[in-house]
Amino acid sequence: MPLDTRAAAARAIAGVLQGGSLNTLLPAALETVSSRDRGLLQQLCYGTLRLYPRLQPQLQALLSKPLRSKDNDIQALLLLGLYQLEDTRIPDHAAVAASVGATRALQKDWARGLCNAVLRRFLRERNSLADALDPAARSAHPQWLYSALQKDWPEHAEAIMLANNEQPPMVLRSNAQRVSREQYLQRLTDAGFAAQAGLLAPESIYLDVPADVGLLPGFAEGLASVQDEAAQMAALLLAPASGTRVLDACAAPGGKACHLLERQPDIALTAMDVDKARLARVRDNLQRLQLQADVVHGNAAEPPADMPAQHFQHILVDAPCSASGVIRRHPDVKLLRRPEDIPALAAQQSAILDGLWPLLVPGGTLLYVTCSVLEAENSDVVQAFLQRTGDAERLPLQLGIPRAAGSQILPTRNGPDGLFFSLLRRRGESPR
Repeated sequence: MPLDTRAAAARAIAGVLQGGSLNTLLPAALETVSSRDRGLLQQLCYGTLRLYPRLQPQLQALLSKPLRSKDNDIQALLLLGLYQLEDTRIPDHAAVAASVGATRALQKDWARGLCNAVLRRFLRERNSLADALDPAARSAHPQWLYSALQKDWPEHAEAIMLANNEQPPMVLRSNAQRVSREQYLQRLTDAGFAAQAGLLAPESIYLDVPADVGLLPGFAEGLASVQDEAAQMAALLLAPASGTRVLDACAAPGGKACHLLERQPDIALTAMDVDKARLARVRDNLQRLQLQADVVHGNAAEPPADMPAQHFQHILVDAPCSASGVIRRHPDVKLLRRPEDIPALAAQQSAILDGLWPLLVPGGTLLYVTCSVLEAENSDVVQAFLQRTGDAERLPLQLGIPRAAGSQILPTRNGPDGLFFSLLRRRGESPR
């Protein structure tokens, strides 16, 4: 028998409260509810986590005492109840009744009265509760991230945070080897999907309404992939020529590697990642799209010993980062990421640049990419690398907002995610 949708959402959110990743928890939760309720389950999980920094202080004010850690599922249920009342079109009475009813599915009948009282009190006091929030909580961002965005983007911080709180668009990439964007747009129209061409990337397509990929025309046969428009810019900026050797050093799950091959199939591409399990997704994507690459397990900071020096004409570094530019797609970042993570990530990014640079031929290019909007992971990392690496220089990019050592695309409502790009060249003549 399918589980109550709100109970399933509460268990998934409780897992995040305990330090788990929504990407890991959600697939199992989706299997516990009926197929018609899976969309609602996802909305409840993503929406509640996007607004968590705003909802949690209001919940604290509504509770006479904190809940015990073993009752994280009830805390999560209350949070998703507040989310429904604050940010969905679900009628208030229905949201309260359904949330209270979920206590039985969670086998915690004792919480029935608590949930009813807390949610109904919120309806009475919602204005005063909102007025009591500090600016960071009002923006639905943790204080450390709110402060960092205000520091790095004083003129754009509000727009960034508003975009972070929105449901992201579903963006496709038409496979240039198999179909033009115009042809695939027509196939979508014929199949009943409303869609629009993107403004940045020539293969990008925005669906008006997110859809199951299994229903998209030709998806299983490789005519299209799901990839944000900003992420699609990596292949365009690296732009490897026919016959060149290319390394995608942090390749999983393979979206950028596959795009490189779709745009230029006559390259020798090595797709490397430190995570063996995620490399399986790289292979799956290559197979679905009928593309060929050498898939290698390896650490970009310490590349495999059998990778020769000065071997690749182009290297793509999609570096591990805070994901601060894609929070709307990964809202658990607001709960799981800590300010002390940023220096650690910057050190890892620096080690990756240092580890990969000897593999690049003189005259070759390395594209450094993060899905972060924080300068500590972006320009600061690149500038420090340039200062300690005598044969490295930065090339100009005509893209997004110019920064000290690269270019930034900011997350935009109904537009691209937030990604940083910096194109570096190794001085010297390329060997013939």
